[in-house]
Amino acid sequence: MSLQQKALVLPQKQGNFELSSRSIPSPGVGQLLIKIRSAALNPVDYKIKHTEVVAIQYPAVLGTDIAGIVEELGEGIENFRKGDRVVAHGKFTNDFTAFQQYTLTAASFTAKIPASESFDSAATVPVGLDTALVGLYGKHYGAGITPPWTESASGHESKKPIVILGGSSSVGSYTIQLARLSGFYPIITTASPSNEELVKGYGATHFFDRSLSGKQLLAAISEVTDEPIKLVYDAISLPETQSVGWELLADNGTLVLTLYAKVKENEGKGRKIVQAFGNPHAPENEELCRNSWARLEKWLSDGTIQPNKYEVLPNGLEGIIGGLERLRLGQVSGRKLVAHPQETQ
Repeated sequence: MSLQQKALVLPQKQGNFELSSRSIPSPGVGQLLIKIRSAALNPVDYKIKHTEVVAIQYPAVLGTDIAGIVEELGEGIENFRKGDRVVAHGKFTNDFTAFQQYTLTAASFTAKIPASESFDSAATVPVGLDTALVGLYGKHYGAGITPPWTESASGHESKKPIVILGGSSSVGSYTIQLARLSGFYPIITTASPSNEELVKGYGATHFFDRSLSGKQLLAAISEVTDEPIKLVYDAISLPETQSVGWELLADNGTLVLTLYAKVKENEGKGRKIVQAFGNPHAPENEELCRNSWARLEKWLSDGTIQPNKYEVLPNGLEGIIGGLERLRLGQVSGRKLVAHPQETQ
């Protein structure tokens, strides 16, 4: 194996991506070296380029949705073998990122891919699922609901309504699936009318057009349930969707956001806002995410979790540049963009 690899590099703050070469890292204790077959794109990747929403060092390699083949094992690895097909959640440290041909991953946040899933479908899972998961179950960065795999959770959320704004987004789709796993009912979501069947396939029981105002949506929901809405997960979290979510929320309810809050908690009624931070490497999230990653292979195998729909970008790593621009311009709906680093010319 060559000691060098191709990588898509952001050379400086607000610079332009360029194809470069960098060394292939060696795995340490509890780590795997992965030959990346599929890397999925996320909005945070273009936001880092334009606004540096995550503190990183330059030159930087981005991307945290990883699927590929185990090439090498670090010390202390017992559950993986060379040649395993795996999916992993990276982190914004160059040796652990996705927009390159080889990367390191933490074994705790790596799972085998069942035969039923491709590298492409698996690559759509990590960031979206972890953000949904932490937003629902995280005690620090989430609503603090009891996770469905714990004994005390049995039926805990049964017959409680949940509203998920932006159900066709990656985070929204996984939130719907986890809400189903937790026993919420009804599972109410908004999306474009063209994505109605998609979100119902993920487990939404009721669909409404995302263009409805807060008052219109509240009226429509009142026809579905007379239970107070104590949990709204806003997977879009633009100012306008946050306003809708805040308007739907009952007294003492929780609004989960994926971006910074634009609505103010001091508008009363004991309602609170939490911002989901779906990084499994954060100390506050480690135990929760370690538990879910230990279950991910089975969830994918038995269909408990369905990966996102996806579109494969051409031209290997170079295709990521145009893909990120399409994300920035809002030209992607109901699917994830996936690149194949090994196809880089």
